[in-house]
Amino acid sequence: MVAESEIDAVVIGAGVVGLASARALARAGYETVVLELHGAIGTEVSARNSEVIHAGIYYPKGSWKAELCVKGREMLYDYLESHRLPYRKCGKLIVATEDAQLGELEAIAKRAKANGVADLRELTGAEARAMEPALRAEAALLSPSTGILDAHSYMLSLQGEFEDAGGVIAFHSNVTRVTREGETFLVHVEGAEPMTLRTRIIVNAGGLWAPSLAARIEGLDAAHVPTPRFAKGNYFSLAGRAPFSHLIYPVPEAAGLGVHLTLDMGGQARFGPDVEWIEVKEGSEPDYAVTPARGDAFYAAVRRYWPELKDGTLAPAYSGVRPKVNAPHEAAADFMISGPDAHGLPGLVNLFGIESPGLTASLAIAERVKEMAGA
Repeated sequence: MVAESEIDAVVIGAGVVGLASARALARAGYETVVLELHGAIGTEVSARNSEVIHAGIYYPKGSWKAELCVKGREMLYDYLESHRLPYRKCGKLIVATEDAQLGELEAIAKRAKANGVADLRELTGAEARAMEPALRAEAALLSPSTGILDAHSYMLSLQGEFEDAGGVIAFHSNVTRVTREGETFLVHVEGAEPMTLRTRIIVNAGGLWAPSLAARIEGLDAAHVPTPRFAKGNYFSLAGRAPFSHLIYPVPEAAGLGVHLTLDMGGQARFGPDVEWIEVKEGSEPDYAVTPARGDAFYAAVRRYWPELKDGTLAPAYSGVRPKVNAPHEAAADFMISGPDAHGLPGLVNLFGIESPGLTASLAIAERVKEMAGA
């Protein structure tokens, strides 16, 4: 006999956005359960990224990514500071390494200003090299409000505040389907303790698996479920210390921001991600192995802005997979935050394509999710 319980809200997925959304609901007084497929929080997209706090520079004006990144960045810095969590506002340089990229650099500056990023500085090549002598640059943009954080510490804090507000996380919980009964949803869960949860609010924060989860929600028109696509990003680490104190980003490329140099909280440099479109069968795990041979392309990409990178100094580090809602030949898509106004099911919010800058925007996304869910 499968036990049935009634709950105010169910959040599917304990990544950073799921945790932030669950925290927002619980702190608003809603009895909330998080259902997580794996045995720990944030094991997929949230744990496999650059851990960068983005300023909100690249995204089209009026997009979810632009609005929620700019708002979320300030919310995140305030949260990290008030909770005494590790972060560093180290700044980053966006670098044009040849004259042909100067126009794109100018376009990025205009886009940032339109998004409300007011602190971006335009630098000549000489000014950029004065800041970072090892850098090759014809010109650059300095983003002082870009930073880095320890993503796991942040997620643990969100989990703690969610649980302090009465929330519960059920690990090893596989949502097999969601049915409708009157004005409520019935969430059917397999796992160590199979159960059915009756609720009026569902937040689908399933990350890589959000589209497949949405396809199992009774009454949701298939037109509101995007085709899931997966873009693997590989990272390589540097042996020894890098001669940079800022993050270094080349001018963006298709599907990503290029092979950039980021630093972790210990000062270790890593390069990535590249873009490798892959197939992932539902119910299986992505192949996270980093092929050493991909390092050849990394050396070529990095040497455009750091010519003195030595052979043999890059080693495979880790990889992550971005939950894409656009095809490889299409322009990068915006976040898809699909609420009742779009699909017509009160209380349901689906989050699709929550890749970068989802970590930065997490607290702002959570506030929007709470509003959309009618909480």
